[in-house]
Amino acid sequence: MQKKAVLFILTFLLMTSTLPAQAQDDQSTLKLLDRHGNETSAIVDGNAVRLNIKLPGRVDDDTTVTFFLDGVSKPVSSCTVSSNEDSCMTQPFYALGWYWATAGAQAPTRTVRAKMDGQAQGSLEVGVSPRPVVMVHGFISNWQTWEKYLGPNGYLASIGLEGFAVGDGQVPGLLNTGSIDKPKQRTNTIAQNAEILKQYIDAVLKKTGAEKVDLLVHSMGGMISRYYVDRVMSTDNVAQIIFLGTPMSGSSCVYPLAALGYMTPASLEIQPAYMINIFNKQIVHRQGVGFHMVAGTVLVEPLTSPCANTPSDTVVALDSATFIPLDDVKRIPLSHGDLTGDANVFQNAVRNLLQLPPGSFEPRPDPVSVIHEPGTEEQFSRAYTGHLAPGQSDKVTINIDPNVRLANFNLYDSSRSLEIEVQGASGNTIQLDAQRNGMLKLDDPDTMIYLGYGFPRPQPGTWVVTLKTTSKTPSQGADYAINARFVGGARLDVTTDQTILSLGKSVTMNALLLGDGLNVTIDSAEAIIRRPDGTSETLELTINGDQYSLTYKPAARGLYTIEVNATGHTDTGTTIDRAANLSFEVEAGQLQGNRTFSLWVNMIALAMFVVALIIVLILKQYIKNVK
Repeated sequence: MQKKAVLFILTFLLMTSTLPAQAQDDQSTLKLLDRHGNETSAIVDGNAVRLNIKLPGRVDDDTTVTFFLDGVSKPVSSCTVSSNEDSCMTQPFYALGWYWATAGAQAPTRTVRAKMDGQAQGSLEVGVSPRPVVMVHGFISNWQTWEKYLGPNGYLASIGLEGFAVGDGQVPGLLNTGSIDKPKQRTNTIAQNAEILKQYIDAVLKKTGAEKVDLLVHSMGGMISRYYVDRVMSTDNVAQIIFLGTPMSGSSCVYPLAALGYMTPASLEIQPAYMINIFNKQIVHRQGVGFHMVAGTVLVEPLTSPCANTPSDTVVALDSATFIPLDDVKRIPLSHGDLTGDANVFQNAVRNLLQLPPGSFEPRPDPVSVIHEPGTEEQFSRAYTGHLAPGQSDKVTINIDPNVRLANFNLYDSSRSLEIEVQGASGNTIQLDAQRNGMLKLDDPDTMIYLGYGFPRPQPGTWVVTLKTTSKTPSQGADYAINARFVGGARLDVTTDQTILSLGKSVTMNALLLGDGLNVTIDSAEAIIRRPDGTSETLELTINGDQYSLTYKPAARGLYTIEVNATGHTDTGTTIDRAANLSFEVEAGQLQGNRTFSLWVNMIALAMFVVALIIVLILKQYIKNVK
């Protein structure tokens, strides 16, 4: 009997010394480890984690263990238990979406289950907190644009999220994208604001214990965020970016502000020439981050849009918002400034993206190229600028040439108090009408437009706009800038031989005025060059065959913009007025690089000399001691 008992025990021990693939559920141990390898039972959504499983015995062959969240069919991770081993650990992965179940339901507790060969191998309860949302404002704005998202009664709190708006004082960080109260004050560049965004995000992560944030960004805030992700982000700390009305190929509505020298260099970086030819050619890396766009489409008729293609949100055209590859685009009939506060935007677009469940964050590849080019039909007159003291008026003459199918006028008024009177080519005063002229008046000081109106099939000739102060004009008076946008008619094509060049090199620009089937002669052409330090100079272009050209050698690094203004006439004597804007960027040149290299060579040589001298002195002392 004793022999049978001993034989039974030996047989049992032998059978359990190796575990078949079908291990028992309650015999396995699961552990969740944070990015530092410490065991934990509570995380923030998006944090980096690893899963470890220890089986009650060893397996005969290499066997894969797969880990699932309850209610989610797609596995969150897996690892392989090697032959004759009893445990394995996953590679680090991000617990993205763990706080959200289906249909936006909160899941503050998650159950992780392990399976091996289809059999349950254990489970683990994990507490999950939601990841924070960082909001980035746009041009001529501040953190207060996000007030409806913030606080205990804000949009984010209604779904259990904590929100941080850059500049709100919750953590350090303040962007400078321009102030309407100090329009001549210099702004930060996109790159400088991106560095501030980094400091802000880092502080939010430290405060909350999160390792990733969602970025909710408006207008120029999207350009800052793209630069941050591409060039500044040192750790993978952005889960997704939700863009609201970001001009991915710039906005032509900024031309009047730039002509006044307002809010530079930000107003120069918004220009299409900079965004298309410089920014988008360099800022192309997404680091796997999802890009989602909410675009305003309040203006659908070209007559009503003074400075952008339609549909648009008044200042950003849909073709600009969608210029780069995006994961999805939501169109909402709102104006640019309303995108940040409108409840419909939050309920039907932003909220759904913030509540994406696990499995929604597959790494996105960098795009190969942009989706499409924006429309090329639009042309502009030069931007006429001036200042009116109280009681003064001014007249601006804008020439409209034959074959112009639509002329839109865009007035920027720093005081938002001026009145206008329009006299057509016939000499008659035109009573502007909302229906006939699509008149648009915006009283929001944070917008780039004050007054817009248009004329379909305008009579060619000289049009005169009289600007008058009113009782609302402040004592310091008002700065103004006005230009016209043309569809059809003559074209001014301006190019540069390069858009990114080394210091010490020259850039050559060429201008060609085309008459839309009419013979055109250029009478004069000038280039207003705005330097990186905010100063400017005006240079005349010279005749070079049938083109006008200018070669310019920049003296400093940074962004330069060029406004080329050309005046010509047709064979019938009609005056043509056109302007085009260009950008180029100067980087460190070879000469500077050689000087830097020479400096390093000299420093290394000096260091080697010092080391050799020390060795000689030591040897002399040693020889002396030996003697």
